[in-house]
Amino acid sequence: MRPWLDPVLDLLFPAVCPVCGTRSDDRRRRPFCTACWDALPLLPEPGCPVCGRVFVGLPAGLRCDACRRAPPPFGYARAVAAYRDGMRAAIHVLKYRGRRAVAPPLGALLAQVGRRLLPSPPEGRADELAVDAIVPVPLHGARLAERGFNQAELLAAPVAAAWQRPLLTRALVRTRPTAPQTELDAMARRQNVTGAFAVARPAEVAGLRLLLIDDVLTTGATVSAAARALRQGGAASVGVLVLAAVDAG
Repeated sequence: MRPWLDPVLDLLFPAVCPVCGTRSDDRRRRPFCTACWDALPLLPEPGCPVCGRVFVGLPAGLRCDACRRAPPPFGYARAVAAYRDGMRAAIHVLKYRGRRAVAPPLGALLAQVGRRLLPSPPEGRADELAVDAIVPVPLHGARLAERGFNQAELLAAPVAAAWQRPLLTRALVRTRPTAPQTELDAMARRQNVTGAFAVARPAEVAGLRLLLIDDVLTTGATVSAAARALRQGGAASVGVLVLAAVDAG
């Protein structure tokens, strides 16, 4: 099927499951069907308190070796699911086939599960949310024009609405086009996004505890570059929440 047809079909047949292709039987999570939604590979509680990855034998609350050796510019990173099976298929049809109808239920999942995964404030109630505003990882203008939407922004909008936090869509910008990260190794990914982000509106982020949202976390190069720019732009702290992580779970 031609990819450009998918947005049209999404309007005509909005209840077709993006994973298995059958008609959705789940009103709350359309276009997903119940079976595919229940099979999404959700991750367990985070292991390393910084990167969130689960390591066998790592005592609770201790940072992993990588985070001890080279602390990232973000305070923490959390992923809701592993980037495989139905989650990979759903993200793929959103990003590359333009099926925006999958974003609202996935964004709602990000809000519901993500809130439980975020660390509590050092001083405060256990249920308090230490986030002042939500920032989606931006696309460069050329990529945005080509795709027609920013998938990170579509996923972040339900989170901001559910948590009643501002959604800052113009505070952070991508200053230059970058090659797709999927085509690069770890070192090339870091070089590809170094200096690729800047804070366009410092007054919007100054002194705030920001939550950076993206669709997929692989090596962490993109969110690290974005978090570094936000910190340099005056943010008090930056956390990361993604829908899925590669090689997780």
